[in-house]
Amino acid sequence: MYEKESRSMHGQMPIIWDKAEGFQVSDPWGNTWIDFSSTIFVTNSGHGNKRIIEALKRVLDKPLLHTYTYGNIERIEYIDYLISNTPKQFEKAFLLSAGTEATECALKLMRLYGQKKGKKKGGIICFEGNWHGRTLGAQMMGWNPAQKEWIGYLDPNIHHLPFPYPWRDDAVKNPVDFFKRGLEALCKEKNINPQTDIAGFMLETFQGWGAIFYPKEFVQAVVEFAHQNDILVTFDEMQAGFGRTGKLFGYMHYDVEPDILCCGKGAASSLPLSLVLGSSEVMDLPDIGSMSSTHSANPMICAAGKANLEALLEDGYIKNSEELGKKFHIELNKIQAKFPEYISSVQGIGLLAAVIFNDKQGKPLSSLCDLISEYCLQRGLIVVHTGRESIKLAPPLCINEEGLLEGLSVFSGAIADAIKKLV
Repeated sequence: MYEKESRSMHGQMPIIWDKAEGFQVSDPWGNTWIDFSSTIFVTNSGHGNKRIIEALKRVLDKPLLHTYTYGNIERIEYIDYLISNTPKQFEKAFLLSAGTEATECALKLMRLYGQKKGKKKGGIICFEGNWHGRTLGAQMMGWNPAQKEWIGYLDPNIHHLPFPYPWRDDAVKNPVDFFKRGLEALCKEKNINPQTDIAGFMLETFQGWGAIFYPKEFVQAVVEFAHQNDILVTFDEMQAGFGRTGKLFGYMHYDVEPDILCCGKGAASSLPLSLVLGSSEVMDLPDIGSMSSTHSANPMICAAGKANLEALLEDGYIKNSEELGKKFHIELNKIQAKFPEYISSVQGIGLLAAVIFNDKQGKPLSSLCDLISEYCLQRGLIVVHTGRESIKLAPPLCINEEGLLEGLSVFSGAIADAIKKLV
């Protein structure tokens, strides 16, 4: 595989997946792991979920594998179920395949809305440290400067504000003032009038690499300011959506209502499905046929999406994320207390966590994280290897307490032995 495939696809732990059920993964030689990755926040309702398998079998037995954008029953039933079971401001959906397509779509919708409202510029305000995908617009809305060097020309109307990290004292002390000061500085530096120059805000619901949420007051200030100035607010829920944080959508922790919602990953717990939700006014801004995609609303994927949402809502997985998530974080805080010189913080909510490793001087311990991830793999646990000073943990929401505690025990032991090895 390494010889024949672009190296950009590589970087994960060297194992071959053969079968995955519930919260466990097996290779062809009988080795089994507890999965604390959910294949990077995808399999929220569990690997090989029976509802999803049965739904896919029904479509295969027709058979019906693809319809382009022609209608199909699976598409009709899924969109109806989706809109009926999401907050009322989401009146229409647009189905896609990848998360980066969804954030690109949101960029287009925000700018179309700005044009409709007579904005002089299609300004989009994003946030330091956030990530929105690997395609052109998505990457420009994202933060990482090094990963944007290939572009050569950055959109001058995409801006970034400072992120209110929990280690920034001024952000913690007064989140609203932190937002206002950052916004005022940006407007002064770029000569921006928000009423005429800004069409939208784009927020990653939590900062992906470290599961870092904004202070609630910060987000509420963003939304209030946006609505005062006829600016749309979009949440990128790729990692946060579909029960991961103990609520259907992660933005619900902020007690706000976004105008546009971008989802992916856990939307189908299996096949590639992403989606954009919004009001009829916003979602119908593009002309007929001007914003479709070859695999949009594929019958197989729609069947998986509906079965996945049914599992999350009807089989108690979101409740399990909320309730077992409390135990998850209690135990992780105990692990932090065992290694205070190496673990600087534990972030996240529900069955989502990031353990952040820094030394006493605040220096990132990336090499330690690499070794911990390797030790976990050797001992039967898959974690999200970020390649930096964090290790993310996100088991399928169907996991039970026994499996959760066993995985955490392996994680704690791997930390202890990695410290002994490197220190």
